[in-house]
Amino acid sequence: MSEGPITFIMQMREFLRRNASLFLAAALVLLLLQDVFGTHGVLAMRRAQKEAARVQQEIDRVNTENRELQDKVKALKSDPQAIERIAREEMGLARPGEYIFKIPARPGDSIDSAGSTPTPQPAPGVQQH
Repeated sequence: MSEGPITFIMQMREFLRRNASLFLAAALVLLLLQDVFGTHGVLAMRRAQKEAARVQQEIDRVNTENRELQDKVKALKSDPQAIERIAREEMGLARPGEYIFKIPARPGDSIDSAGSTPTPQPAPGVQQH
């Protein structure tokens, strides 16, 4: 008995059956490539983890700096010695009866912003004799 002409559907079915393992292997390779190199793949996840670790370090650094600044604010609000230290060192103030002598910098030391060495000055509110 002779068979009739082979239809296109039958040819496709035969082709797929013969090459099914090849198609499955190709699909598997494509999926693996997507998992490794895709936008949500392993490499992208590692980059995101490194970025998250870097950001966490920055957050920790800023939190430490904030704690230090809060401690300084607390000291300035409540500690008279801290207030006096700032007044003396940064503002050049002195108690009544005290004199402040600013010694000129040695060669090689930094010079003030005006470009000259500071000169001795009496404390504000103190009369000179």
